[in-house]
Amino acid sequence: MGISKPKLRTTSVRLPEDEIREIDKMSREEAIDRGAVVRKLVGLGLREFKAERAFEKYRRGTISLWRAATLAGLTYREALEELKRRNIPFRYGEEDLRADVGWALRQ
Repeated sequence: MGISKPKLRTTSVRLPEDEIREIDKMSREEAIDRGAVVRKLVGLGLREFKAERAFEKYRRGTISLWRAATLAGLTYREALEELKRRNIPFRYGEEDLRADVGWALRQ
């Protein structure tokens, strides 16, 4: 049983010429086709977008760090590192305590 590949669908997007040139340059440097570069860039962009949204909610105090980590697709430890990287102060509230206790009881 092998790993199944995700189903790919086609979409169109208009990009400025300078961005197309950059994508083509990356394609040559990585020795992969333009589509593979675009898929990689979109994947990286989506991950960053999700993380940015999640950590902004955490910064505003509307969600816990556990929830931010889940929304960003990160582990709790990775979320702690992300706080440091983004210069966001660590808060530890009741929801965090409940999540920690629940995790500890499952271990």
